[in-house]
Amino acid sequence: MLDANLIYMIIFLLYNMLAAAKYIGAGVACSGLIGAGAGIGTVFGSLILATARNPQLRGQLFTYAILGFALAEATGLFALMMAFLLLYS
Repeated sequence: MLDANLIYMIIFLLYNMLAAAKYIGAGVACSGLIGAGAGIGTVFGSLILATARNPQLRGQLFTYAILGFALAEATGLFALMMAFLLLYS
């Protein structure tokens, strides 16, 4: 028969392992933010290059750049949302 102290230690260990897994999962989920940052940098870097090549298309290019920024940022926000869900659920 198991001692009550041993049962308490096992439950405590399992609880701590679950907490550690939550933190690790949240950290891995935040790695999606790296791609969002790289995507935003690429979008605006390409905007600068395209505007330097053809300044007359500045307005149209800026519209497309804002659309690309919004899509890249949405990807990052989804990754952050998943991290928060893993951490606080």
